[in-house]
Formats: sequence, C-alpha cells, structure tokens
Amino acid sequence: MSALTLLLLALAGLCALFAALYLIARRMDNYGIVDIAWSYAFGTLAAFYALGGPGWPIRRALIASLAIVWSLRLGTHLAIRVIGHHPTEDGRYVQLRKDWSANFVSKMFWFFQMQAASVVLLGAAFLLACLNPHPSLHPLEYAGAALWLLAISGEALADAQLAAFKKNPTHKGQVCAVGLWRFSRHPNYFFEWLIWVSFFVFALGSPYGFIAIVGPASILYLLLRVTGIPMTEEQSLRSRGDAYRRYQQTTSAFIPWFPKKLPPPQN
Repeated sequence: MSALTLLLLALAGLCALFAALYLIARRMDNYGIVDIAWSYAFGTLAAFYALGGPGWPIRRALIASLAIVWSLRLGTHLAIRVIGHHPTEDGRYVQLRKDWSANFVSKMFWFFQMQAASVVLLGAAFLLACLNPHPSLHPLEYAGAALWLLAISGEALADAQLAAFKKNPTHKGQVCAVGLWRFSRHPNYFFEWLIWVSFFVFALGSPYGFIAIVGPASILYLLLRVTGIPMTEEQSLRSRGDAYRRYQQTTSAFIPWFPKKLPPPQN
C-alpha cells in the first residue's frame, strides 16, 4: 500500500476505535481509560504499518517489535493503575470536568478523537521505517534500537522503584526520593521521552526521516508544559505540601542529575 493509503486507513480505523472507547468511558463514567487505549494504539499502528508497508521486511519487523513491546509495557502499566483506582478518576480528567463544565460530555468526544489523530501524527517514525525498501539496516537504526533498550529499561526501573516505595505503608504521604527518583523528580517521564527520541533516531535511517522529529518534540512539550510535569507536580504539592517543595528545591525536574544540598536554616 502507498503511504497515503496507509495513513488514511490508520486514521479512519483509530477514529472509529476511539469513538467506541468514548461510549465505554461514558458508560463507566471514567474517561481515564483513554490513556490505556492511547498507549496500546501505538503498537497496533506499528503492526498495521509493518503488515501493509512496502519496505524491507526485516526493518518493518524490527520497528514494529520495538513499538509493540514499549506499547504493551506502558499500556499494561497504566491499565493496572487506572483499573486499580476505578471508580476514582485520574486528577487530570477531574479537572477537565470542572474546566469544561456543562459541555464536558460533548468536548470529551472530540478529545478522544484528537487522541486518535495524535497517534497517527506521532507514529510517523513507524510509517517512514516501513516505507524504506533498502535491504540492510543503517547505523542510525542500530543506534536507535540501542537507545530504545536503554530507555525502556530506565522507564521500567523507575516505575518499579516508585511502586515498591508506595507499597510500603510507612511511606504513606512521603516523597519518593530513592533510586532514580533521587536524581530526577520524573525519571519515568524522562525515559518515556527518550523512547520517542530512539524512534526518531531509528527513522533517520530512512528517507525523510527528519519528519519523525514531531514525536519527541511534541512529547517533550506535553511533558514539560501541559499534561505531564505541571499537572503531576500540582497534585504532589496538594498531597505532600512542604515535603514536596523541599524535593523540588533539591532535585532536577526532568533530566537526571545530582541533587543539590540545601543551605542550613537561618536562625
């Protein structure tokens, strides 16, 4: 199939799937399930491109494998969190209920459709790789795969360390500042972004691969300015107060780095 055909079919299929998901979320009265679907959708998209793309089969299989493994890990992690807290809804969607007020239900439909469109847009790296017919891997594709391995390992470790910290009842109300969380307030976000960088690096081995910069650039903006760090930190300040403010003063927000030492309090 041509690139345009693949794009249009992917967009139509995902819009239909997210429309159906919207009806399920409305029935459940929990719109946080869109995060689960959004994560799983990337693996589905990469598999579709790999099956329908005209590129070299080994390259198609490799990029699809990277995307599917990451997608399944992230989606399952979110599913455990969202379903485990149901019927309590994620704080972001609670805030949207307040912000959108009487128009919340109708606006959420289009919000779900925007999530479908974002999957196609951000998945440009998968499409570009699956269109490349060159019968050997480029050094940048090897580099992208190596970076992906580092990033997904780091993200899984950060998630495991946070889960272990929360599981201990003596840590209730405390700030997790152990392991990777000692060097970054959001190591999971950092490694998630690094995964998108790895897809971009992989795509650079294909014609027009630079287009895939839309992935890491968009994710970085969302994490730093919109739904990632800002909203997470607002919630952390509400729940942990001064303890989290001290954590903010000593620990890097995003890129892991050595923590600062606070000066002794003035008498």
